[in-house]
Amino acid sequence: MKPGRTSRSEPMKRVEFFFDFSSPFAYLGATQVEALAARKGATLVYRPFLLGALFKAIGTPNVPLAAMPEPKRRLITADLYRWADHWGVPFRFASRFPMNTVKPLRMVLAAPETHVGPLVAALYRAYWALDRDISADDVLVDVATSVGLDGAALVAATADERIKQRLREATEQAERAGVCGAPCFRVGDLLFWGQDRLLFVEKALDGWCPKEP
Repeated sequence: MKPGRTSRSEPMKRVEFFFDFSSPFAYLGATQVEALAARKGATLVYRPFLLGALFKAIGTPNVPLAAMPEPKRRLITADLYRWADHWGVPFRFASRFPMNTVKPLRMVLAAPETHVGPLVAALYRAYWALDRDISADDVLVDVATSVGLDGAALVAATADERIKQRLREATEQAERAGVCGAPCFRVGDLLFWGQDRLLFVEKALDGWCPKEP
């Protein structure tokens, strides 16, 4: 065993996925986390939250990519395509960016638990692979219907005050959890930021306890 590493007697078998559809990095993470959880026999818990509201609360630019110097932005954009190629998933940078994701996030909160995973995957694919406008009601109806849901009813549910409040509370919970962007993954008391930290998520599900300050 490496110095500074200990094993839990019972590995945590639950991973929470904090996400917003507006993040291309979260899209890439979403293409992998379900299979990772299944491989480890872990429960995957979807935690949608409103990224713009979180950024405002913690003092981050609303569109961090746009606030970066050009050389850094160019390399990070290249990395998005490299990760997509590495994982063999489709990706095209959305022509509508940033995207208003309030309605699709509310749809996830309103959806039956059995359909949350397929709905999240379909919404991500619509935006970050097919370049569709996921703020438009007709697109949202079509995407939800494609995974066996009543799309019109689900879009209508996004106007429900209870669903609106759930998204506000989910965003506040993400902030309290220490989330600073999307995606974030939590295993037990360990929080990991970024799709490139999935190796850490897998190790944590195996009982990894990293030495931290």
